Amino acid sequence: MRAGHVLLLRNERDEWELPGGKLELGEDPACCAEREIAEEVGWKVAAGPLIDAWQYHIADNADVLVLTYGCYPAPGTGEPSVSHEHSEVGLFTVAAAAELRMPAGYKRSIAAWYRQLASEI
Repeated sequence: MRAGHVLLLRNERDEWELPGGKLELGEDPACCAEREIAEEVGWKVAAGPLIDAWQYHIADNADVLVLTYGCYPAPGTGEPSVSHEHSEVGLFTVAAAAELRMPAGYKRSIAAWYRQLASEI
């Protein structure tokens, strides 16, 4: 989240998703989130708390375990760029994100992180 907007990417299944990807051998999941965000949108972030964990069925014989972390963008973070892995990048309000074509687990994670950030103010 940045200024009340969540960063999302459109994937090859025409769904919106949070930035992320596969762990490298021996990599800590929070460090993976930081690395993937940098690779996919050019943002330097600090991973915060683990928000949620859920299993997502993406295709026949292909399920993934999704861990979502709340992340804090570095001060002065510019506009996100889109990598070759996605077709579009956007910053959405939580209400707008709830209306997008996106797995329910992402929507749940976004809402939970937004509530947590609001309680910190």
